[in-house]
Amino acid sequence: MTHAMLTDNNQKSISYGKVITKPVTVIESPSLFVLGIRFYEKTHNGLRTICDKLAENIPKDLSIDRKTSVTKKKPVCEKYDDITLIVATQPKKSGMKKLKPDVIEIGLGGELEKKKAYAESVLGKEINAKDIFKPGEFIDVSSVSKGHGFTGTVKRFGIRIQGRKDQQKHRTPGSIGSTVPRRVDWRVPMPGQHGFHTRTEYNKKVLSLNDDISKVNVKGGYLRYGFVKGSYVLLEGSVPGPSKRMLIMRKASRQRKKEIPVDLKYISLESKQGV
Repeated sequence: MTHAMLTDNNQKSISYGKVITKPVTVIESPSLFVLGIRFYEKTHNGLRTICDKLAENIPKDLSIDRKTSVTKKKPVCEKYDDITLIVATQPKKSGMKKLKPDVIEIGLGGELEKKKAYAESVLGKEINAKDIFKPGEFIDVSSVSKGHGFTGTVKRFGIRIQGRKDQQKHRTPGSIGSTVPRRVDWRVPMPGQHGFHTRTEYNKKVLSLNDDISKVNVKGGYLRYGFVKGSYVLLEGSVPGPSKRMLIMRKASRQRKKEIPVDLKYISLESKQGV
C-alpha cells in the first residue's frame, strides 16, 4: 500500500472539488489465460456440466487430461443452458516462479448467444484487467484473510480482560450462558480459529489501470513483496489478505454509487521500509 492525492469528484462529499489524500493498494494483475469453455444444462438438481471445450495452445505448466475433460459422446455441445470460462492465472509474469497457476471458473453476463460468441473469441487467448474494468468503476475484491491460528477470546473477539477478583480467570468471557437451555449459544465468544477466512470487500473504487510500473514502484520496493513487474490495478483503500496472496476481482454486486471520474494528482513513491 501507499497513498495518493486526488481531486474529490463526489458531489455529495463535503470536500467536493478539493484535493484530498487517500490510502491506495497496488495490485499486480498479470493477464489470465483462457483454457476452455464449460457448457451447462439445467436439471431438477441445478446446473450440470455437459462438456468442456479446451484450447489447443495450453501452457506446459498446466497438466490437463483432454480425454477426461471432454465428454466422448458429445464433444460439441449443441444444447446448453449456460456457458462459463475456465481460466488460469500466470504467476510467472509477476516474477513468482515457484507458485503454481490457479485454475478458476468465470461467469459471463448477457444473452446466451452473445456469451458463446465472446467465449469462442477469447479461447486460447489472454484477458487483461483493462478489458474488464475501467477507472472510476466500483468492484468487489475477494481473498483469504491473514491467518492467526488458534487464538483466545480476547484476541479473537476483543472482549474485556477480567479484573483481579474474577475467579482468577482474566482472559475468559465469564458466564457462557444460562442454565436453560442446556447449551452454549453461538453468540458467546469462545476460543477458535482466528483469520484465514475467505472475505469479500464490496465497492472498492478503481483509480487506475496501467502498465507503467515507474508510476507505482516505491523506493526499495514494497514491504514483503518487492517491485511491481507488470500491469497493475490501483484501488482506493485496503483489500483482504497479506502480500503475494491471490485476489479475485469482479464487477460490483451491491453497487449503489455511480461511476465517479478519477483525477489523480500524485502517488507517493517514498520508501515503505521505515528509512
